[in-house]
Amino acid sequence: MRSHVASRTRVKDVKKIVLAYSGGLDTSVILRWLIETYRAEVVAFCADLGQGEELDPVRDKALKTGASRVYIKDLKEEFVRDFVFPCLKANAAYEGRYLLGTSMARPLIAKHQMAVVKKERADAVAHGATGKGNDQVRFELSYYAIDPHIRVIAPWREWKLRSRSDLIAYARRHDIPVPTTRARPYSTDRNLFHISFEGGVLEDPWQEPPAEMFVLSVSPEKAPDRPAYHEIEFRDGVPIAVDGKRFSPARLLGLLNSVGGRHGVGRVDVVENRYVGMKSRGVYETPGGTILHVAHRAVESITMDREVMHLRDALTPRFSELVYYGYWFSPEMELLQRTIDESQKGVTGVARVKLYKGGCEVVGRQSGVSLYDPAFATFEEDEVYRQKDAEGFIRLNALRLRIRALRSLGGARDRLRSGQALRRAAGKRSGR
Repeated sequence: MRSHVASRTRVKDVKKIVLAYSGGLDTSVILRWLIETYRAEVVAFCADLGQGEELDPVRDKALKTGASRVYIKDLKEEFVRDFVFPCLKANAAYEGRYLLGTSMARPLIAKHQMAVVKKERADAVAHGATGKGNDQVRFELSYYAIDPHIRVIAPWREWKLRSRSDLIAYARRHDIPVPTTRARPYSTDRNLFHISFEGGVLEDPWQEPPAEMFVLSVSPEKAPDRPAYHEIEFRDGVPIAVDGKRFSPARLLGLLNSVGGRHGVGRVDVVENRYVGMKSRGVYETPGGTILHVAHRAVESITMDREVMHLRDALTPRFSELVYYGYWFSPEMELLQRTIDESQKGVTGVARVKLYKGGCEVVGRQSGVSLYDPAFATFEEDEVYRQKDAEGFIRLNALRLRIRALRSLGGARDRLRSGQALRRAAGKRSGR
């Protein structure tokens, strides 16, 4: 009884809520549910991250559903500049394959949602993430990192609605428009970096993704029969130009999405480990991001010191985990980002890539600050490297291996001598 009273008291304490709103079924139902359950004013916040949709209808829908005010913020340039490119510098890929398109977007949304909270002097924030996924963690860790006292409302962890059918029934009771098109048998999340697919028919890891599912890329089988070549220019680890023409971060990524998608580049199908503990299958399209990752590695290969590269590579899995788990605004992430930024100084040059039938292959790389010197690397006769020097280098590096082998051989000889002595002793005793 006491907890019920406490719960009612907390509900009454909330006067204004800022909801991360997309205009889809879930957040539309959540908007109305918050108004009814908390008797509070609800402000809708929508982040434009390059979803590829017209956002004006989103504003109208939110107002008709009951929002007192709607904020729509164009964050495409900030998204690519401050979230995509730092992950690119780290070559971040969760469990080696997922390029983190959804993961890196959530802290940016939370950051600007919290700015609206401050502007509106709201009491709470709300999101549409379920209690099973990673997004609830990403949103809420970001909220608390910005304001440790903020009240967080997660309807999927509170209400009694349990299925899409429940949400559709609720929407119809409250005159919330429900799409009349055939429901997709999977869920999607899209931004300028990628589009993800999960759930529904994809929950069977043996089932091949439906061919009609993909949005950003053609199938490799239907890609052009002739390859395309493109040059990507980097300055200190950041892509700045394509084929000699400079673009803003968002426009550069958009262009590479187009050329990569045309050739079927960037599809990946993975079973990953969610932070909450379960395994989940995700299918992703990341055409431009895939090209950037391949090209970035190519420029690094001729400009980064070996030991710096290996040290950075050792940090990449940890960096990727922090992004995936939602710790973008953590002290350990700040430390890692500073370290990785330092490693990228001098990663400046151009990579030439070949796109063909789903593949992205490096076919050339050059830099004005390259550490690659043909005079040292050549197999022809040269005067800058004395091959005989390698003998001492090898012998010094082999010293500990030789000592270990000598000890083993010595131990074997000792055991042989001991065995012979025992046999002699046994022979003498039997002779007596």
